[in-house]
Amino acid sequence: MDGTKIVNLFDLSHSLAGDYLSGFVYPWEALKGIGELIVKLGKSLSPDEYDNPLENVWIHKTAKVFPSAYLGAPCIIGAGTEVRHCAFIRGNALVGNNCVVGNSVELKNVIIFDNVQTPHYNYVGDSILGYKSHMGAGSITSNVKSDKTNVCIKCNGETIETGIKKIGAMLGDFVEVGCNSVLNPGTVIGRHSSIYPTSCVRGFVPPNSIYKTNCGEITERNN
Repeated sequence: MDGTKIVNLFDLSHSLAGDYLSGFVYPWEALKGIGELIVKLGKSLSPDEYDNPLENVWIHKTAKVFPSAYLGAPCIIGAGTEVRHCAFIRGNALVGNNCVVGNSVELKNVIIFDNVQTPHYNYVGDSILGYKSHMGAGSITSNVKSDKTNVCIKCNGETIETGIKKIGAMLGDFVEVGCNSVLNPGTVIGRHSSIYPTSCVRGFVPPNSIYKTNCGEITERNN
């Protein structure tokens, strides 16, 4: 299960949540405290750098938030980030620097590292997206199982019982998710891996891999 550990997925220097995440072994363990973390971090932010237009909403002065976007508390929007037309941030969203939250994108209970792109019609819930990860148009995280039981993390024939009902996806640094893909509850994707468009993904995808379409075939990258 080492591939699913925080230390093997993320460069923690690329998020305000770095110190917080370093206190856990597995990333899904951090989901419960995201809202509390954001409020704590927000109160420490400099008013010279961040606007505070609503209670527990902090927006860096260099960020661009379109008038039609909705920002629910608590949330932090980092420097240079764009929150575009009709984006819906439901709350508990820590969005890093130089990110894109695109048109009609919905975020809920997430940590978004720096330079992440969710540019078109994405749903990201109860998830952590690592540095420079990218979700293609229409790709989503599914965070609740159809039978509403707790999510299990499956990796190399092993299973971790999380005791958590809502877990989306954990994307390592530099992950590319193809258009219209679905990342099923508890999906963990290792660093520098790519998901083919229209894939239905579950379980663990190793680092430096390519996940090919709905057959679930995984091959090692050669570049």
